[in-house]
Amino acid sequence: MKLITSITILACYFLLLSCTSVEKAPTPEQIELESKRANDFFEKSFNQLLDRTPSWQSYLGIKTDYDKWDDISQENALKEIEIAKEQLQYLLDSINPKLLDKQTGISYRLFKENMENQIADYKWRLHDYPVNQMFGVHSGTPAFLINIHQVSDSSDAVAYIERLKGIKPYFKQLIDGLKLREDNGIVPPKFVFPRVIDDSKNVISGKPFEGEGTNALLEDFTRKVNGIELMDETKEALIAEAEAALMNSVKPAYDELITFLINQEKRATTDDGVWKMPEGDAFYANALKRTTTTDMTAEEIHEIGLKEVARIHDEMRAIMKQVEFEGTLQEFFVFMRDDEQFYYPDTEEGKKAYLDSAVVIIDDMKKELDSLFITKPKADIIVKRVEAFREKSAGTAFYQSPAPDGSRPGTYYANLYDMTNMPKYEMEALAYHEGIPGHHMERTISQELQGIPEFRKYGGYTAYVEGWGLYCELVPKEIGKYSNPYSDFGRLAMELWRACRLVVDTGIHLKKWTREEGIKYYQENTSASEKQCIKMVERHIVMASQATAYKVGMLKILELRAKAKEQMGSKFDIREFHDVVLTSGAVPLNILESLVDDYISSK
Repeated sequence: MKLITSITILACYFLLLSCTSVEKAPTPEQIELESKRANDFFEKSFNQLLDRTPSWQSYLGIKTDYDKWDDISQENALKEIEIAKEQLQYLLDSINPKLLDKQTGISYRLFKENMENQIADYKWRLHDYPVNQMFGVHSGTPAFLINIHQVSDSSDAVAYIERLKGIKPYFKQLIDGLKLREDNGIVPPKFVFPRVIDDSKNVISGKPFEGEGTNALLEDFTRKVNGIELMDETKEALIAEAEAALMNSVKPAYDELITFLINQEKRATTDDGVWKMPEGDAFYANALKRTTTTDMTAEEIHEIGLKEVARIHDEMRAIMKQVEFEGTLQEFFVFMRDDEQFYYPDTEEGKKAYLDSAVVIIDDMKKELDSLFITKPKADIIVKRVEAFREKSAGTAFYQSPAPDGSRPGTYYANLYDMTNMPKYEMEALAYHEGIPGHHMERTISQELQGIPEFRKYGGYTAYVEGWGLYCELVPKEIGKYSNPYSDFGRLAMELWRACRLVVDTGIHLKKWTREEGIKYYQENTSASEKQCIKMVERHIVMASQATAYKVGMLKILELRAKAKEQMGSKFDIREFHDVVLTSGAVPLNILESLVDDYISSK
């Protein structure tokens, strides 16, 4: 009996072994093969998207569809979703993530998440304002032609003219989209309309239209054509054709848009938050998730903002003592805001002096890069003034990436429309954020990376991108910059600005603050001018969630750096840490954390 029992137990044991599959580790050959298949798919998908996006081709220095605009119709939006579904299904069915090398595994996660988000967000495709005081097709179109469309030969000039002619059908798609949004209860607040209408009128002013001077587009086209080797009569013919396109396509397009906006303004309200939109609360929660790449709620973000505002106020009070200022923090704000010593004259000479000083700041920071970074950008950076036709409503400063082929450098744009919005004490922090070591380092290094698919080189995770920019306002302080206490105040003023954004963005879109309540919060808690406070609140209103990315991203980078320092001790190297952050391209914050954790483990 015992023998039978033993045999039975033994038989069951072998049966169990035979039913249990032991997963073998993949071979190097399997990993290489599967990673190649995945990367081939990523490249194919990227190139197909590029083929469908003429404007992106131009940004990258590609001239395949140099005479075309993007398709912004609702029909095309649906086609893009169907493509995303097909690509996601292929990825899930045909690529085994367990057989991928580390970088390809990251690419798999990012591509999968991108497609899933794109599909999920189709529901919210109308929950935005394609035309607003910050940006939009109305101002982006001429800015694109002036800054991106390069003219190296006659074919480029002809393509420029074709794009001028294409503005009329392009704007028809825009207006159709605006009408569809209104049909679905989505109309910009009243304050948006005068700004957009004014900007649109500026685009069609000057020769060959009405008004003084020469139109910005005609001036740009003429300058570019005159800069290439062509017979004089050919140049004259091209310029005449451009003038005809401006009159026959550009002017009617803008006239129709202006007429539509004037009529829609009558139906607009003063409600500001996205809570006024259909399912507005759910949209805002989703927008915060996409912007911050975290699961933090609007309430949590609001509370973080309040704590950061209090902390920065305390650091500002320390500077007040350092400069022996007698008075309250609010009185110090007034002093910093109103004293003429802190501003360049609002003249052409003063504006040139500002730009020249910004160049000096960036050039000085370039000398420090070896002590902070292993990987450095190859492309250079220039400082440029925001063009007159859009400076009145554009942001304070922004950065434009270089062309990958080297035909266009990175550009730090400074908005000098009103010099009282550009104090000297904020110059350093602004240049570090937009230029070096900020966006120029992060975006250019990403574009120049080898061994990762193209879609990752141009990723746009706002919390990562803007978190890095804000972090880079602090890094120079740690190596001895901001030697002037007023400049250090400027750094804190800009960080405070971003902390207030957490409070006001959530205040408007979650707590239903009015535009006036948002402006009041900024005025009471920052040194910014009334104009700056108004502009920022109006930015929150038309770009729900976007402004929360800066502080959330910065705090995460600082948290990860502190973690690495604590766990690594003397083995911590700031250059290596920055390399970990920068050499995988833009990533969500959770993936950035895993990259840093891997770095810590490797040491």
